[in-house]
Amino acid sequence: MTDEQTAAAEHAPDQAAPEGGDWKDYFTDDGQQHTAVGTIKVLHGLHSPQLGNARDILVYLPPRYHESARRYPVIYMHDGQNLFDRATSFGDEWEVDQTLEQAADEGLEAIVVGIPNIGPERLNEYGPWHEHKHQAGGKGDSYLRFVIDTIKPIIDRDFRTRPGRESTGIAGSSMGGLISLYAFFKHSHVFGFAGVMSPALWFGGRQVYGWMQDRQYVPGRLYLDVGTAEGGEEMHDVRRMKDLLTRKGYVEGRDLMFVVEMGGRHNERAWARRLRRELHFLLGVPPKEAPRVHREPPL
Repeated sequence: MTDEQTAAAEHAPDQAAPEGGDWKDYFTDDGQQHTAVGTIKVLHGLHSPQLGNARDILVYLPPRYHESARRYPVIYMHDGQNLFDRATSFGDEWEVDQTLEQAADEGLEAIVVGIPNIGPERLNEYGPWHEHKHQAGGKGDSYLRFVIDTIKPIIDRDFRTRPGRESTGIAGSSMGGLISLYAFFKHSHVFGFAGVMSPALWFGGRQVYGWMQDRQYVPGRLYLDVGTAEGGEEMHDVRRMKDLLTRKGYVEGRDLMFVVEMGGRHNERAWARRLRRELHFLLGVPPKEAPRVHREPPL
């Protein structure tokens, strides 16, 4: 798509096609205690030619999606089974759907594409480099090609998206945070913002720092966070990345948000607590009330 075509698509909501494809309503009438709310669609068994496997794709739609022809920004999120429903998640869920349903009246509206991991392949697909200790990783580039070349064209075809990079983001936690940071710089023509929560910067022998050192400043928005209860190494790694980004030209409050949550652990419950603040920043929608600031502990 050329720049002119992208600009036209961004500002032509009346030309948007109705929801299409083989999307089904998210089915919850199976006797399990589901927690999903709002409108969630499922595309079953999408094949990845880049990875040679298949998985279901989930799409959350804003509350007013069917009330107008408006187009929406899109956030591609990893570990899709943990985003919307406690019945499918690993422990707790991110509560992405509840968060966006509650914040819609503040203008916090987006389409969220949940891409589930495939269990044993998670470290392989989210790892841009090989990790010798775990004998995993190295498929990160192929995974991102799956997102960009297979999933994104389907989403832009079947839903009313704003397809340009300024309205396309990627987000995740832990290994999902690592691959999101990598995607923002490796595919800056696609992603204009990234949510990097508690990133696994240790993976691959911390190669991410040397790789990032060679990256140029990319316009956009970056959210980076960590919890104090995640451990000293994690805190050090994330602060080191924040300092690297600052030296690269990112400024807190402008195109970088750095959050340290006092007592925050490395789990879905902590990421759910920080999600609303993250989304407000990444989507450029100021909250009605200023969120409580978690101050960093002294070094």
